[in-house]
Amino acid sequence: MKLEAIELVRVFMPLVEPFRTSFGVQTGREVLLVRAIGDASEGWGECVALAEPSYSSEFVGSSELALREFLCPAVLSMGHIEGPQVAMVLSKVKGHRMAKAALEMAILDGDLRTKGVAFSEYLGGIRGKVEVGVSVGIQSDVDILVDRVQRYVAEGYRRVKLKIEPGWDVEPVRAVRQALGENIALQVDANTAYSVADIRRLTRLDEYNLLLIEQPFGARDLWAHEELAKQCRTPICLDESIESSADAHHAIVAGACRIVNVKAGRVGGYLEARRVHDVCLAAGVPVWCGGMLETGIGRAANLALASLPNFALPGDISASNRYYTEDLTDPFLLEESTITVPTGPGLGVEVRSDELVRHRAVRTLVQGKTVFANPA
Repeated sequence: MKLEAIELVRVFMPLVEPFRTSFGVQTGREVLLVRAIGDASEGWGECVALAEPSYSSEFVGSSELALREFLCPAVLSMGHIEGPQVAMVLSKVKGHRMAKAALEMAILDGDLRTKGVAFSEYLGGIRGKVEVGVSVGIQSDVDILVDRVQRYVAEGYRRVKLKIEPGWDVEPVRAVRQALGENIALQVDANTAYSVADIRRLTRLDEYNLLLIEQPFGARDLWAHEELAKQCRTPICLDESIESSADAHHAIVAGACRIVNVKAGRVGGYLEARRVHDVCLAAGVPVWCGGMLETGIGRAANLALASLPNFALPGDISASNRYYTEDLTDPFLLEESTITVPTGPGLGVEVRSDELVRHRAVRTLVQGKTVFANPA
């Protein structure tokens, strides 16, 4: 792809309802998009960083700064660049994996569009539809939680993930399992909220036939996850701990997990996410695709990733209406707990310019080392 310019687009997307986890409450997403403008096509990427450095050290403001000042100028200096080259070109910049992933996605999208190749085909996907689940945030009381979960099951979801934290774990899980019975797959996600002192409490979740317990301890606390795995029948899944394919290998060898949640933004891009998939496949460890409340742009890329062979468990991809009244692309719809993988060139979706205008998107054009900022 011959790059001529890169546009950074910021837009605020309100959520249909607040989403609470152990690290905070979101009522909307401050979305940072990357538009790679080439001589023959353009491509789009989505940065999954949050507005604040709560899930990780990255946040929207830092990602935009890194893209504008360092990452975009680096790839623009190449003139012609293809997706597999992006990580190498950007390797001199330490960290900023979510920003790098968005830029890689945009360049891959544009390049694959010129070649008429779908993102899923390029990554090695084998499925035309992928099974998806729904993530349910922490609620003000158990009755509201059960009502929300039952509503999602009625919509067609067959796998439910509950966010948990100390004081909101055993009782809500018990209530949901009793309400749903054993036919619905159920799992929990702690987002690093626990300490090793909570191991005995976490083992109580074994009673409820869960698919997995996701990331109870800190990102660097592999030893704590290993200790829990020894005492707990429920499989331990890692999320925040896995920032690369090397991390996945080390965690598996250490016995810290039996399942891995793959998030392309967290590992620096979809090509590294594919390498995480390959490492886990070779080790016999199943993976699933995590979500960061993406718009249809990131959702399309996640569906392509989740079509790979070792994505054996339903991902946190969900239909568009789970989070947004109007998406930035045509909506993704739930079909008997699955969503269809786009088959068009690149990501296979078109960005709705009318929605960008309606949400008063702010655009910043990067050409070489020169930056021009204008509201849409």
